[in-house]
Amino acid sequence: MSLIQKIEDWGDRHHPKWLDLLRMLLGLVIFLKGVQFVGDTDALMRIMDNSKFPWVSFTLAHYVAFSHLVGGILIMLGLITRVAIVFQLPVLIGAVIFINAQKGFFSVNSELSFSLIVLFLLLFFLVEGSGPISVDEFMKRHRNV
Repeated sequence: MSLIQKIEDWGDRHHPKWLDLLRMLLGLVIFLKGVQFVGDTDALMRIMDNSKFPWVSFTLAHYVAFSHLVGGILIMLGLITRVAIVFQLPVLIGAVIFINAQKGFFSVNSELSFSLIVLFLLLFFLVEGSGPISVDEFMKRHRNV
């Protein structure tokens, strides 16, 4: 067994449960943001129309809402977590760079800190994975069922 496999096995055995709760909370927050976008599509379209690329606003708005809804659920459940996170990263990077840059990074209603926290957590769970309390782990342990 190589050193990397030993480190991975040790990490799997000593994974704190609160990280799984944090992953579930992150998925819930992303899902609720998607619900907010679907509920107020005009606001999302206004954000997209003010962007530097108005010709992609319609498609991009739908991608953002869909990826937040589906990705949030997948992250909450711990089902193909890393794939769901990969689809979230462009949205969050765009939110940090384009949306917050328009409002001003230090304006009163800036969501920069929220976007940065979510982006950091997404990057963390991209590396960490879904953890022991997840559908992925359940499926790994019950392959014969």
